[in-house]
Amino acid sequence: MFAIYKKELRSYFINAIGYVYVGVFLAAAALLCCYTTLISQSYDASNYFTALIFCFIILIPLLTMKLFAEEKKLRTEQLLLTAPVSIWGMVLGKYLAAATLFVGTALVSCINFFPMYSYARAERLAAAYASDHIGPVTAEIIACLVGVILIGLAFISIGLFVSSLTENQLAAAVITVAIILVMLILEMLNQYVEVYAIRFVIDWICVLSRFSNFTVGILDFSAILYYLSISGVFLLLTVRVYDKRRWG
Repeated sequence: MFAIYKKELRSYFINAIGYVYVGVFLAAAALLCCYTTLISQSYDASNYFTALIFCFIILIPLLTMKLFAEEKKLRTEQLLLTAPVSIWGMVLGKYLAAATLFVGTALVSCINFFPMYSYARAERLAAAYASDHIGPVTAEIIACLVGVILIGLAFISIGLFVSSLTENQLAAAVITVAIILVMLILEMLNQYVEVYAIRFVIDWICVLSRFSNFTVGILDFSAILYYLSISGVFLLLTVRVYDKRRWG
C-alpha cells in the first residue's frame, strides 16, 4: 500500500495536475477569505468555509479523476491487480495520496486568517478598552476546518469510486462534479418539498445540513460519523468493483 501511496503522490507533481490543484485551491481560498471577511469587515469565518465547500465541485474532481481512469487508459490496471498487494491496500493507497494533498493544501490555506488576527490585535489596542471579544473566534475556525476536511475526504472517496468505473478522465470528472453538486444544492431545494418523507431523505443526503453546527464552533460527532461513513461506503464500493474485476 505504501508503494502505491508514494507513486500516486509523486504522480501529482510529475504532471501539472498537482500544481494546478494547489494553485487554484490557494487562489480561490485567498479570494474567498478576502471577500467574506476582510472586505466585508467581518470576523465570521463560517461564510468563508461554506463558500470553500462549493469550490470542491471543481477542485475534488480535478484531484480524483485520474486515480483509476488513468490506469485503465494506460493499460496498467492489470499490473495493479496482479501486484502483491491487497485490493484494500491498492484503494487505500490511492485514496490516502489524494487525501494527503487535499488536507495539506487545506492546512496551508489557513494562513489566510493571519491578517484577521493581526487586524483584530490592532483594533483591540486602538480601542478605549481592551476586549477579548474583538477578533475571529478560534474555536469556530478550527471546527469549520475539521468539517471542511471531513466533507472533502467524503467527496474524494466519491471521486475515487467514479474514477474506478471509467477509463475516460473527463467523464470521471464530469460525473463527480454532478454528484457533488447535487449533494450540495439539495438543501436549497428541500424548503420547497412538502412531503416529510422526501424532506427526510434529502436532508440525509445533503452534506451541508450537518455542517451548521461546525460553523458555531461545535464538533458534531454525529456529523463526523456521517462524513466518515460516506468515505467508508464509497471506499468499500470501489473495493467491490476491483474485487469483481480480479476474480470476474
